[in-house]
Amino acid sequence: ADCAILIIAAGTGEFEAGISKDGQTREHALLAYTLGVKQLIVAINKMDTTKWSEERYQEIIKETSNFIKKVGYNPKHVPFVPISGFNGDNMIEASSNCPWYKGWEKETKAKATGKTLLEAID
Repeated sequence: ADCAILIIAAGTGEFEAGISKDGQTREHALLAYTLGVKQLIVAINKMDTTKWSEERYQEIIKETSNFIKKVGYNPKHVPFVPISGFNGDNMIEASSNCPWYKGWEKETKAKATGKTLLEAID
């Protein structure tokens, strides 16, 4: 595979369980890297359950960046997209539920930017 999409649940307790020492989120990131997947996209799901909290989004980016760096990924090369799969927010079209979200960017040979999960998949 060329790319992996790591879906992270934003819900209180769900995110923390996923990135705990034996958590599945941590395990899946490590598996993807070990299998040679160079491109990673992080979709932060269930943002609707956090009332689209920018604070929660930033907290998850910070924690996730720390652990994917330890796995071997460069967080600057990884787009982070806040989504709600249930409602379709930021999946294909930009959502109005998170006016604070200016979009993702990743540093590559040429800087790439976008707003949605679909745009993050190249």
